[in-house]
Amino acid sequence: MTCRVEVNIDAGAESVWKLLVDADGYPRWNSTVTGIDGDIREGARIKIHVPGTRQTFTPKVSGVVPCQRMLWMNGVGGVFKGVRRFKLQSRPDGSTDFEMEERFSGLIFALTRKMLPDFQPIFEAYASDLKREAQRLEREKVT
Repeated sequence: MTCRVEVNIDAGAESVWKLLVDADGYPRWNSTVTGIDGDIREGARIKIHVPGTRQTFTPKVSGVVPCQRMLWMNGVGGVFKGVRRFKLQSRPDGSTDFEMEERFSGLIFALTRKMLPDFQPIFEAYASDLKREAQRLEREKVT
């Protein structure tokens, strides 16, 4: 299963990237995350807390190219695997195209897929929250 969201953000890639890698700041702007423990950097394992559950996710951060892309990977071999890809593309007008995609696979995923929530609204909220905060910060830089 794959879940994906894309949005154009009226802010530079540097501003968007700063939000994506600031673990402490997530609860302030992101309604889909109540906290992240750890540093969002190459090779680090972070612990993500989400609203409405005590369950946490512990992906490893990899493939980091600042202001362009990174991956968060979680799971065990063919049993369960989730790979979330973040991609930023600067546009000539100074805005940034943001894309987030997650692919789920594995035996446990196949067996429990029907019990999982629809991730699309969560992804859309994530992108909307990111856009709103990045654009707010961009406006503050101008004033």
